[in-house]
Amino acid sequence: MKRTIAAASAALALGAGALAPLAGAQAAGTLTVAITQDAGSWDPIDTFVTWWGSVGSNIYDGLTMRGADMKLQPALATSWEFLDNNARIRFKLRQGVKFHDGEPFDANAVKFTFDRLLSQEGAKGPQRSNYTSIDKVEVVDDHTVDFVMKRPDPVLLTKLAGYGAMIVPPKYIQEKGDAYFNEHPVGTGPFKFVEYKPKVSLTLARNDDYWGGKPKLDQVVYRFISEPATQVAELQAGRVDIATVIPLNLISTIDKSSNAHVVSTSGPVTIVVRFDTAHGITAKRDVRRALTMAVDRDAIIKQLLMGKAKPIASFQGDLSFGYDPALKPLPFNPGEAKKLLAAAGVKPGETVQLDVRGSDSQFREVAQAMAAYMQAVGVKVAIKPYETPVLINDIIPQGKTGAMWQNQWGGWTYDYDNTAYLMYHSGEKWNPYDKDPKLDAMLEAQRNTYDVNERQKTLRAVAAYVADQALDLPMYALDTVVGVNNRVKNAEIPGDIRFRFVNASVE
Repeated sequence: MKRTIAAASAALALGAGALAPLAGAQAAGTLTVAITQDAGSWDPIDTFVTWWGSVGSNIYDGLTMRGADMKLQPALATSWEFLDNNARIRFKLRQGVKFHDGEPFDANAVKFTFDRLLSQEGAKGPQRSNYTSIDKVEVVDDHTVDFVMKRPDPVLLTKLAGYGAMIVPPKYIQEKGDAYFNEHPVGTGPFKFVEYKPKVSLTLARNDDYWGGKPKLDQVVYRFISEPATQVAELQAGRVDIATVIPLNLISTIDKSSNAHVVSTSGPVTIVVRFDTAHGITAKRDVRRALTMAVDRDAIIKQLLMGKAKPIASFQGDLSFGYDPALKPLPFNPGEAKKLLAAAGVKPGETVQLDVRGSDSQFREVAQAMAAYMQAVGVKVAIKPYETPVLINDIIPQGKTGAMWQNQWGGWTYDYDNTAYLMYHSGEKWNPYDKDPKLDAMLEAQRNTYDVNERQKTLRAVAAYVADQALDLPMYALDTVVGVNNRVKNAEIPGDIRFRFVNASVE
């Protein structure tokens, strides 16, 4: 493993150095951000990926917003109140706000946004299930709307700050159509769309009329750079101001450079390896437990992740509501793993497939280490890389995975509900194999109460049940590690990298 790390370090350093002589200064007033993935559509209802949030949070606003400190605050709604025994939520809307195309923001825009999200158009994307607690939106007057609820939704106010709930312009979409909107987004946010080059870049310009104050930057350019080593090379060369994926063994190199530094903070991203619980050897609970016990996750975190992660016992980090510090991961115990495999009838040399995101060089090393650990207990692992969009949009939802697959989740609500419901409830996109009425009932129960203590108790019970059934192999919660050019000033780097560059500037 140490040889692998050393070789990777040398290769990455060589790649970074190869581009360094080509350094060129960025344009004054332009901030350039490297993100790993082109979301493909900039319509809020089409997405679930973290990288969309890095862009979309500058184009759009929700009724609420969450600052870099994770605290909820008013946005397009200035206030809200619960009425009719919590069956209705009334929002007072900010006045004088316009979309980037000049269309006024009002109650009709809010109603249009949620009618669309909850319609068949919304059903084409992954966001609708986050908002099905809403029965309908009623217009009270131009600047007041009521959300009529089907059932309680204790996470709704947080959900309104992100992704699918971003408010969109009715007239623009009706005139231009959904396909055009996908590639020419319009919102009310601090920056407005200029140009989109698929798989290359997206450019935004300052919205001088932004309700939250005129941004200091002239432009924000997002470059889609999938390889972390290339992001670092471009950062060191001065062609990128913020690199969002940093090879951990290059952190010290960046910090020692004269033009950039590293910002590290606790993040919401957690990594597990999911199991096909319906087919093959991983259909057996004891086999899944054995494969979990075969992997020394602490060693992987220390040696491959340079300590920039924390071990987890469930698919959430310690900032997540529902996290239970008393729940401990299955220990590394290869001897016990061999016994469980033998008792389950697994013959030495059995081969399983692990599907991974091909562009994720960091996890490729982790997967190789996992394969070595599992081979030590008699199970061979064939690592199969996919293009990320193919894996997450086709292979997983259609139940075409191998016995195991890499599952990375941003947990953008910082509430275990957002992960657990989408991963483990029957019929959800991310749950192609499991149908468990007991688990479904627990997941539904915590969504139907505003009682914080009851919700926490139930979510912890969900985590314990998933761990007991070994539905996945919990790996780690990643720290958010970002490289920043020293010319960037006052840029908040939130753990979920949903940037809002209102106060940022460049020298």
